Amino acid sequence: MDDLYREVIIEHYKNPSHRGKLDPHDISFADNNPLCGDHIQIDLRVDSNGVVTNACFDGHGCAISQASADLLMETIIGKHLEEVKKIHKQDVLDLLGIDLGPVRLKCALLSLKVLKAGVYGLGEAGDDLVE
Repeated sequence: MDDLYREVIIEHYKNPSHRGKLDPHDISFADNNPLCGDHIQIDLRVDSNGVVTNACFDGHGCAISQASADLLMETIIGKHLEEVKKIHKQDVLDLLGIDLGPVRLKCALLSLKVLKAGVYGLGEAGDDLVE
């Protein structure tokens, strides 16, 4: 089963569906993982009802950080911002489907940290956002 999930990660890393930048965008935030240098920027378009109509990420880093960002963007399109705020780290880990050590965990959760900082309108993304 892990092999299937590894294939999904590699596919989302090599051929991301949601890589890019949105201009114009309603929400944008970027941050990095200082431990490894991974960088993620997330741009969202949100309609007048608070529903995410488009989501993109850009950046660089390992396969896990980039695949995680792509999978997360796929997941949030069509969701209300209040639903997006309720996404937890376990939801992201479930999308990836493999066990991760502490260093890789930071890679996998970088996109969630950036997403929540943007959605909450924070000036700085803190690790406490990825409960």
